[in-house]
Amino acid sequence: MANGKFDAQNHNQMVETTLDLLDAVAEDETISQRGLAEHLGVALGLTNAVLKRCVKKGLLKISQIPAKRYAYYLTPQGFAEKSRLTAEYLSHSLQFYRTARHEYTEIFRYCATRGWRRVVVVGATELAEIASLATTGTDVTIVGVLDPGRNEAAFCDLPVFQTLEAIPPAQRPHAVVITDLTDPQSAYDKLTDLLPADRVLAPKLVRISVAPAKESGVHGQ
Repeated sequence: MANGKFDAQNHNQMVETTLDLLDAVAEDETISQRGLAEHLGVALGLTNAVLKRCVKKGLLKISQIPAKRYAYYLTPQGFAEKSRLTAEYLSHSLQFYRTARHEYTEIFRYCATRGWRRVVVVGATELAEIASLATTGTDVTIVGVLDPGRNEAAFCDLPVFQTLEAIPPAQRPHAVVITDLTDPQSAYDKLTDLLPADRVLAPKLVRISVAPAKESGVHGQ
């Protein structure tokens, strides 16, 4: 299952990188490889690899221009692939949103049945934004975002706290919910060292591994 997860992640990342590259070339045919790398926010080596892959698949053509530079042109096949990848990317994004919102809604409903009305989400990410929407109709309130790496005072109109101790007593949460995307496992492990494991909740999509000694029976609703 782990291999399937990483294969899917790699595929989605490649789809997004290829789509961004095709978009960039469509907007500026004379953009350099270094310029593409900066635009994509990836290493130059990966940019070159994706370019070669696109050329090999017939999505791009290369022609030399003055000053020993190259221009990249989208072929008709490249324009068609850009449209297809856009549809795939949007479909994946929407499915991710639906899955995340459903799983957080289930977690908050679980909290409500136990009288846990105040929660803190852990990680100032897109998942925190989705979780914020998922509280609708659940009688649960997100009182803040716990994120040691954020210096901003607020995220999505929620106060940001660097530590649990920094949360005012009147806002102390009944449970914490993982929304970290960078290293959710580490966030979970650290919190279960500080709090009862049944008060640290996470959706299935972040793939937390729960040690038997910490098993709460509620993970990932």
